[in-house]
Amino acid sequence: MAGPILITGAGSGFGKEVALRLAAAGHEVIAGVEIIAQVSVVRAEARERGVELRVEKLDVTDPGDRENARGWDVGVLLNNAGVSEGGAVVDLPEERLRRQFEVNVFGPILLTQGIARGMVARRGGRIVFMSSVAGLTVDPFTGAYAGSKHAVEAFADALDQELAEFGVTVATINPGPFLTGFNDTMFETWKEWRDDPAGRLFDYAELAFPHEQYDPEPVYERTVQVLLGEDRRYRHLLPTGLETQAREQVDAQWDRRLNDGRRHEQVQKAYDMSPGTPVRS
Repeated sequence: MAGPILITGAGSGFGKEVALRLAAAGHEVIAGVEIIAQVSVVRAEARERGVELRVEKLDVTDPGDRENARGWDVGVLLNNAGVSEGGAVVDLPEERLRRQFEVNVFGPILLTQGIARGMVARRGGRIVFMSSVAGLTVDPFTGAYAGSKHAVEAFADALDQELAEFGVTVATINPGPFLTGFNDTMFETWKEWRDDPAGRLFDYAELAFPHEQYDPEPVYERTVQVLLGEDRRYRHLLPTGLETQAREQVDAQWDRRLNDGRRHEQVQKAYDMSPGTPVRS
């Protein structure tokens, strides 16, 4: 493998664990973290696990950070950095909506542009996007997040077609609901809104992420395989048992009819769920 593996958003969640596992296996890894305080935290965890890991500040929305990354001669890029903004489409404050797309779409694509040119020059490389099942389907209160991941899916698909002749491969990883804290905090971002709560359609203190959640181990394992080129599929929906359900949801759009004026079942589930509810085995 020519060049290090760069993982963005490696200060927590999927990105940090994948970076540490790859480093433990002896691979050259650059863990890109959003803020400088995370650099020492990830380095300390690497020392605790007895692995060598290069940690760099890489806020994908920062032009200077993206420019620095262009000089790292990256061989494999995992675009993992992301945020999730929960809320009904009509309630979302403008600045929060724009932030959703800056972090999840514009930052990663602009970073990819620079790194992909280096791969093209070397006639080889691998680009992987940590997308989501939300890049294929949509739930209530996830319109902003799902919209950003739908956009990521489009860019990834285009890149795969455009870069094929230059020896660069592209893949997506599409996690479903995994219990990392990411999904639950999506339904707490309203606490930072600077709007008038009286004008909201929904009381977000009463809502929770409307899905039972899985243990994240399959995502770590499959992501490592994809980054190392051991898995050659383009799309990876996890857990694999959700693939049939996702296909059915996508196909159902062709016959979908106007709503009947009643509360959607997933909206009601958001009221009924408790945060962090695991899938029962």
